[in-house]
Amino acid sequence: MLRKLLPFIVMLAGIVGVSMANAHGPSRLKVSESVTINAPADKVWKTAGAFDSLSWLPPVTKVVMESGNPTEKGAVRVVYVGDQSVTEEIKRYNPDAMMLKYKITKENTALLPVTNYQSTIKVKAEGDKSIVTWKAGFYRGYPNNDPPENLNDATAISAITSLYKAGLDNLKAEMEK
Repeated sequence: MLRKLLPFIVMLAGIVGVSMANAHGPSRLKVSESVTINAPADKVWKTAGAFDSLSWLPPVTKVVMESGNPTEKGAVRVVYVGDQSVTEEIKRYNPDAMMLKYKITKENTALLPVTNYQSTIKVKAEGDKSIVTWKAGFYRGYPNNDPPENLNDATAISAITSLYKAGLDNLKAEMEK
């Protein structure tokens, strides 16, 4: 009897497995970029850790503090690129460790094709140089299955990677002047 049912059981297991895989939805994505800068860490931290300024990040046109102290947890800023914006909040600020962790609280997938974005920027002294690491965890801009191309995993990773590389390259150029 079991031998007669075995093909049916195998087929049913395959159908359930495929259905569960398709029902899973998106996975958390991660990006991490680093740069070595020929400048002291405290100088680099003063610029990279300034929550109320992103003068070193090329596409940003303006940062407006919405609430709180830019060196304390809970502070909120609005970051503009032209007339588009995202709102971000400090989750952790540790000047002794030269570390800033923040998250986007008001998303704009037209500007940045991600959701549930959290990021950490950290500056580490290495002699008279600095290593800046900027990393993030996020989901693609479209939370359901079969995302459009502009909101899929590859687009989300590419957008964050490009932003981080451009920002870190510019930070390096500014700090090494």
